[in-house]
Amino acid sequence: MPRPAPPLPPPAASALDLIGRTPMVELTGFGTGPCRLFVKLESANPGGSIKDRIARSMIEAAEADGSLKPGGTIVEATAGNTGLGLAQVGVLKGYKILLVVPDKMSREKIQHLRAMGVDVRITRSDVGKGHPEYYQDMAERLAAAMPGAIFINQFANPANPKAHQTTTGPEILEQMEGDLDAVVVGVGSGGTLTGLGRYFAEASPKTKMVLADPQGSILAPLVNTGELIEPGSWVVEGIGEDFVPTNCDLSLVSKAYTIPDAESIGAARELLTRAGILGGSSSGTLLAGALRYCREQTAPQRVVTLVCDTGAKYLSKVYNDSWLVEQGLTQRNLHGDLRDLIARSPADGGAVTVGPDDTLLTAYNRMRQADVSQLPVLDGGRLIGLIDESDLLEAVEDSKPDKRFAQNVATAMTAKLDTLQAGDPLDALLPVFEKDQVAIVLDGREFVGLITRIDLINYLRRAA
Repeated sequence: MPRPAPPLPPPAASALDLIGRTPMVELTGFGTGPCRLFVKLESANPGGSIKDRIARSMIEAAEADGSLKPGGTIVEATAGNTGLGLAQVGVLKGYKILLVVPDKMSREKIQHLRAMGVDVRITRSDVGKGHPEYYQDMAERLAAAMPGAIFINQFANPANPKAHQTTTGPEILEQMEGDLDAVVVGVGSGGTLTGLGRYFAEASPKTKMVLADPQGSILAPLVNTGELIEPGSWVVEGIGEDFVPTNCDLSLVSKAYTIPDAESIGAARELLTRAGILGGSSSGTLLAGALRYCREQTAPQRVVTLVCDTGAKYLSKVYNDSWLVEQGLTQRNLHGDLRDLIARSPADGGAVTVGPDDTLLTAYNRMRQADVSQLPVLDGGRLIGLIDESDLLEAVEDSKPDKRFAQNVATAMTAKLDTLQAGDPLDALLPVFEKDQVAIVLDGREFVGLITRIDLINYLRRAA
């Protein structure tokens, strides 16, 4: 007999009352060795991430000490989720929000923030602390110059770890019925690690804190070797650092794992296909670290990790096969020729194409949906033309308003095409690009794909 469901909670007074008390799910079928592995769904917070907790804590602390006054502005440097949490809490409380975010952040996060009326300033992600365009330095500078503004500074704000020490930690231990051997976390600002570590040191001393860190971050190497490495780059968002935040107490860590981006992405996608849980890229890192930890054990343990945020914010990245190819994060058959530069191939169904009898409206919609500026025109699988933005614009400008987008693609496409063979050298692309054209690649008479300037740049970046 199934257990009766607990009574549903009464209606909340506002979305602020929905922060915390998130569900826990046991993962099965993941190959966890002798261990049981559980994930706490912080993605169930109203803002979609664990950062809702610290946003409320930091804003309420600033209200209490008088630094944040009614109608004031909250300024922060964020990888996105803290900003979303600050907007989730701050907008409901009547504050203005200004956020400085690095340019590697997902499109969905930025769109979400702007939809909430947040002032989003995008800056470089390839510079370090001390550079004027480094996101934290820029946020602090903007706050200092703005009357009525405070720099919330999640990286050093004591209300950040306090949120996890007083809410997340007690919830986890209650859900695990007081029996917990290890918690696997990541570090962005350090609040989750430090807050949970402090709580479990008092409430459950046997519970180990385990760090899962993106490859390129300095934190796991610092824990494992004591050496400060030169930071690299990584695509996972929200965790990993090129410095040790004030809020990050690495002495609480018992073991640390360095997780490559490809392993993180693979784990996130496996979480969706095996457990039906849509998590973000950092959730993949944590799951990968937790699986490594579990598989290393020789005795049964009860292990918890976090789904830090929802994967709905990463549909254009983590769950986009073409993006994974562009980033070199997926296994693909390499040919040692121009085919290796093609991000969207007809052979695997990734190419976006139109037919000659499709309308110009269809071509326009596919360009917009795929975020491309040209489409191959295929007839029975054979390449017969190419239509780009210029062709489309010229065709609709020269037509009567009622017929503009109703015309067939065949009337607007370019049928005379200069093509390259897959076996041509890389240098053969340069004359094509100098003429502001896209490279059309054939293997004999078979169309194998298009190569743009950005495809060549991605290829050279991966080869560097």
